[in-house]
Amino acid sequence: MLKHDVVIVGAGLAGLRAAVELRKKGIDAVIVSKVYPTRSHSGAAQGGVNAAFDENDSWESHFFDTVKGSDYLGDQDAIEILASEAPGNILELQSMGVVFNRNDKGGIAQRPFGGQSFPRSCYYADAVGHMMLHGLFDNVLKYKTKILYEYFVTSLVTDNGKVSGVVAYDIKNGKFEGIAAKAVLFATGGYGQVYSSNTNALINTGDGMAVSIKAGVPLMDMEFVQFHPTTLKSTGILVTEGARGEGAYLLNSLGVRFMSKYAPKAMELAPRDVVARAEQTEINEGRGIGGAILLDIRHLGKERIMEKLPQIMQLSIDFEGVNPIYEPIPIRPGAHYSMGGIKTDYNGRTVIEGYYSAGESACVSVHGANRLGGNSLLDTVVFGRRAGIDMAEYLKTADERKFDEKAVKRDEEAFEKLKKSSGKERHGLLKSELQEEMRADVGVFREENAMKKALDKIGELKERARNIGIDDKSKTFNTDIVEAFEFNNILLIAEVITRGAILRKESRGAHYRTDFPERDDSNWLKHTLATLDGSGNIKFDFSEVSITKFKPQPRTY
Repeated sequence: MLKHDVVIVGAGLAGLRAAVELRKKGIDAVIVSKVYPTRSHSGAAQGGVNAAFDENDSWESHFFDTVKGSDYLGDQDAIEILASEAPGNILELQSMGVVFNRNDKGGIAQRPFGGQSFPRSCYYADAVGHMMLHGLFDNVLKYKTKILYEYFVTSLVTDNGKVSGVVAYDIKNGKFEGIAAKAVLFATGGYGQVYSSNTNALINTGDGMAVSIKAGVPLMDMEFVQFHPTTLKSTGILVTEGARGEGAYLLNSLGVRFMSKYAPKAMELAPRDVVARAEQTEINEGRGIGGAILLDIRHLGKERIMEKLPQIMQLSIDFEGVNPIYEPIPIRPGAHYSMGGIKTDYNGRTVIEGYYSAGESACVSVHGANRLGGNSLLDTVVFGRRAGIDMAEYLKTADERKFDEKAVKRDEEAFEKLKKSSGKERHGLLKSELQEEMRADVGVFREENAMKKALDKIGELKERARNIGIDDKSKTFNTDIVEAFEFNNILLIAEVITRGAILRKESRGAHYRTDFPERDDSNWLKHTLATLDGSGNIKFDFSEVSITKFKPQPRTY
């Protein structure tokens, strides 16, 4: 068994930022990750990270834009922290070596993003996540942080209501390891692999959320799934909102900039939920082109495209066979981000003492029913940093606790049982069925009967999953068995999403029900909290939304 003061699960931006905070205080923190840190999905973020720097802008404006963007479901005490601490966090990243594009005055350049009343998205061409990830990883290395990569965390371990560590599967060597700690941070990212068309890496299977709900930690607002308006038609690969920030047009099959009908003031820079629904409406009503619409950046000119959007140009050429300098890019909405997640306070604390979460795996809630572009990267660094600071304080008084090594044995036996199985089902085929069902019936537009159909399919897949067989019987790098466990995680998350979406009988932000098309503040201005009962069934409770300065009002753009 290994022992450390803190275990950080996940090596994306939130986990790395917390690690830097802990390690510079000399705290023994280990990072545990399914992949090498620079392969974390944070590196896929393209467009920008928000902060109010301009003398004509203010963090208070950023605060309001985020509250409005959340469709008033975001907790305003947490959002105030996000907006007010943003400039300091970005300047601190810059001091750590993270590079941003510069403006004419030598300051950090900023571009417009959807739902924002001022250009406040700091960027590095169209690869800001890559730059931030590598910059923070450099600092983690500087502090000589121990990293266990290609480890898959399977359980959270507790002792008398306090966290005592995790159980992890060493993928390289095919063995289980208990890792004892007084504090644990899950920074495990999202669950995009629940859906067939998504922008997420294959590793994004909601593992941290699934492990948490099994350990008794509530998942909050899981029905709110963000569909990014611009993903490549054939692959679902992300096309940054930065393209629209630079001035791209959205066109239907008639060559019309249709956003004038849906968001006459903001146009293409309306919030993501508004734009995604507009696109899907155009496609559904027959004004799409082969199930897609067009993103046109030709008018920006070759020089600007190659300077500001080089990755988008190359992705379009490689995966769609379209050079956007000369032709519009075929795009469509795709699953992108989880507004919901592990319920935490604004220091990352959960209901289990010593157990924290930050980043996309957590729900603070700063995004409410809809996240504004540029706020996700900000979320990771603001709340990753705060979790690191709080854990350091917590450790000063945290007592010793016992690590139950039976948890290691239990997970080991579950793996061995599955490895020996000769079942006829294959997790890859079951995953494809789940993904397509979720896309079709729990997607951009939702309706009760369709979602109940999805729930029936999930029930069927749960039964068939009992008969999964594993072809690879080897000990080392057995990705077959890891993916089987990942499938069970996304299956659980899919059920939580679907049951929450059926329960919430209103439309708010990214959750749009054709059978309940209006927002209902009198009945549904509240968070949903999903837990498991003693039989493993999902049950729901509710909590109040923190409203401090901005009362709910109609949301127009």
